[in-house]
Amino acid sequence: MAVALNKRATIIGAGMAGLSAAVALARHGWKVALTDSAAQAGGRCRSYHDPQLGRVIDNGNHLVLAGNQAVARYLKTIGASDRVVGPASASFEFVDLADGARWTIRPNDGPVPWWLLDAGRRVPGTGIAPYAALGRLLIGRKSDRVSDRIALAGPLARRLIDPVLLSALNTDPREGSARLAAAVIKGSLARGGRASAPRIAEPTLAAAFIDPALAWLALRGGKLATGTRLRALVSDGERVTGLDFGAGVEPVHGAVILAVPPWVAQSLIPGLSAPTEFRSIVNAHFAFAPPPGTPAMIGVIGGTTEWIFAFDDRISVTVSGADRLIDHDREGLARIFWGEIARIHSLPDELPPWQIVKEKRATFAATPEQDSLRPGAVTRYTNLFLAGDWTQTGLPATIEGAIRSGETAARLARQAALV
Repeated sequence: MAVALNKRATIIGAGMAGLSAAVALARHGWKVALTDSAAQAGGRCRSYHDPQLGRVIDNGNHLVLAGNQAVARYLKTIGASDRVVGPASASFEFVDLADGARWTIRPNDGPVPWWLLDAGRRVPGTGIAPYAALGRLLIGRKSDRVSDRIALAGPLARRLIDPVLLSALNTDPREGSARLAAAVIKGSLARGGRASAPRIAEPTLAAAFIDPALAWLALRGGKLATGTRLRALVSDGERVTGLDFGAGVEPVHGAVILAVPPWVAQSLIPGLSAPTEFRSIVNAHFAFAPPPGTPAMIGVIGGTTEWIFAFDDRISVTVSGADRLIDHDREGLARIFWGEIARIHSLPDELPPWQIVKEKRATFAATPEQDSLRPGAVTRYTNLFLAGDWTQTGLPATIEGAIRSGETAARLARQAALV
């Protein structure tokens, strides 16, 4: 009977980390129950119908790479591998609004970077030497910032390194953790262009990452309760024995996984170390069907816009490290973004229906100091484990990191059940 009880888990939080943990446990025959304080699952990877646009949109544009192994495992398990799309090989288009220059970065598929010998595959105006110097990013102290290891000046930094690392870290590379930046490079470009190929959820994040997981879990007895906020943990000092959702303490039989934001976890586990500084992301969505031939994604240099994504029925913009824009007038932002979109894609100047989505605490600040505050998955309680992209995954706050954290928490829960 004890073994059967141990193969049950309550997962608090139904974002990517919580869903990943649930899927990983259900694969091994566990019965899982998910709760979330929001009205729907998905966390920051949510999709919803926006009445202002008359379309289903994502809260933000979340990019994954072909080499993201945890993402690949998760999507394969839930039968959604075909829900992320992109080119077979890495190809990244850019435009510089300062002079109108356009170029495409095209790494070769294999790990030996012979593409650097071809000027047509590199950033315009750059030689091979600055790229070779990027190897220094991979070696150094844990406390190093990106700027401690590599120079962030010149055309290569402005036209490639800055925008790529800013989007990966959601933190200015000048203060960002070199360790986390190196982890991104090691998992993608250092493995070759094929591992670096971009993948975008189609038609929405929910259709790729959330809905198939919920359906897969439901077939295996998984339960989801939304609009339910955990108020307190009850323990006997060694194990969590009860969960208080505000209507009395519910007994715990088995494992508990907390897959909630860091500030929520700290309120439930006093003394827990966790990041305390965060960075914003601003997204804009426009109800405008892009003309045929519009790039699915293009990086923008020298503008307010940083990345433009083209879907069948809409065009979207993402700006990372966007603290400077959080308090900006929403319509003003929409006009700025659309003006740059129209200029880049040769579209009418008239502003189409729009929506601005601001995430003030989108990710933890990926600095060395904040990285050092990230906890592991193990807690003081033998049956309570942490998951979330803010835990110590070895990566910045990414979908890959969130899914990896869920897998780790699930593995530890399974190991604890065998003790």
